[in-house]
Amino acid sequence: MKVQQIYTGCLAHAAYYVESKGEAAIFDPLREVQPYINRATNDGAKIKYVFETHFHADFVSGHLNLKEKTGATIVFGPTAKPGYDALVAEDGQIFTVGDYKIKVIHTPGHTMESTTYLLIDENGEEHGIITGDTLFIGDVGRPDLAQHVISELTEEKLAGHLYDSLRNKIMTLPDHLIVYPNHGAGSACGKKMSDETTDTLGHQKETNYALRADMSKEEFINELLEGLTTPPSYFPQNVLLNIKGYESIDTILERGVTGLSIEAFETAANETDALVLDTREAEEFAKGYIPNSINIGLKGSFAQWVGEMILDVKQPILLVTEPGTEEEAVTRLARVGYDNTLGYLEGGFTKWKANGKDFETIERINADTFEAAYNTEENLVIDVRKKSEFDAEHLVGAVNVPLNRINEYLAEIPKEKPFVLHCAGGYRSMIAASILKQRGWKNFVDVAGGFAEIKTKNVTLTDYVEPTTML
Repeated sequence: MKVQQIYTGCLAHAAYYVESKGEAAIFDPLREVQPYINRATNDGAKIKYVFETHFHADFVSGHLNLKEKTGATIVFGPTAKPGYDALVAEDGQIFTVGDYKIKVIHTPGHTMESTTYLLIDENGEEHGIITGDTLFIGDVGRPDLAQHVISELTEEKLAGHLYDSLRNKIMTLPDHLIVYPNHGAGSACGKKMSDETTDTLGHQKETNYALRADMSKEEFINELLEGLTTPPSYFPQNVLLNIKGYESIDTILERGVTGLSIEAFETAANETDALVLDTREAEEFAKGYIPNSINIGLKGSFAQWVGEMILDVKQPILLVTEPGTEEEAVTRLARVGYDNTLGYLEGGFTKWKANGKDFETIERINADTFEAAYNTEENLVIDVRKKSEFDAEHLVGAVNVPLNRINEYLAEIPKEKPFVLHCAGGYRSMIAASILKQRGWKNFVDVAGGFAEIKTKNVTLTDYVEPTTML
């Protein structure tokens, strides 16, 4: 059976392409849809259906753009209430794509409309299941997202529904089926996802904690909810975009990929309250950047950190990029619903500096310099890694302020006393550094290479989480 997984690492997202006898179906597409259209064209196929496993929270789906460009029918599972023309399928309904059949299996729990699609080949043999966020490799979908849109859908209620869906709808299927999930490790839609992006259902029954045969519903709910972190603020905003509809990606690109002179860039920044987002690598940003800009590097988990740190998807954004990466930046912003990019600085920071405009820098030190200072001075060390990373191993005396919560703890970060920032490798700490500089902090340095470099030096590490006033 021809099933192709199309994986996008920066979002840990998997879309699927299924084709038979000149007909194709796309499952959970990303916002930019031309690659799917090109794939079908190369196969001499017409895209017949766009299947959605649920209303996604972590990205804006490309279903509406695909329908507009190809005439494909959008299909949702039972109980979905989209604000546009789509086919809401019944549980057990079967669709045909060439010689293949696709059976709808309603599996509420992650959300109430969550649906798994059973793939049946040309010989009538069951091949695999496209599970969306119902079942991952090593994990299952978190049940706490829908309540941010519909308050009465508590995480306990949804977890109970998910338990029933897994036991009654998924675990009864044959072990040989291939599991095709919507996400892999790194996604915020689960907590224990594997680096593997497919597996057999039988192996998942043996290894996935949530599929233990002797697990009671109460045990399932408790284990599933334990350790869930607060979801990014953009998640419910993306859900609403996926339910209600959105602008065409072509319109967003046309607006966002607009080169602005220095004068036009400054005017736009002053008149629109736009955020200046610098997408260059941390090392380049540290050497010089436009005052009050924020650094989130394009060569990293860009879209996820934009979603974590920029609270409103409607925020106007002006870009400073490495020349030639403007379209990529606008596209990756649009994937997570940040559609209001107003343009980019022509010539980038190099032109800004060459024209004698004011700029700022951030002091970075290497691990050797940090080691010498750490062993002789009592500087405050702020570790902006996730709490789980900090709990596993950290510097004695360090204080944990996870990057995604830094705004909550600004009042506790000293402005007069010097301190050192670090993360795992230098990407996240530069985001934190740019935010602190924007808010008026100056008396700190950032460690290039982060904890990965620090721990190779003669410093004292511990896995004991020391009491602290911050977190």
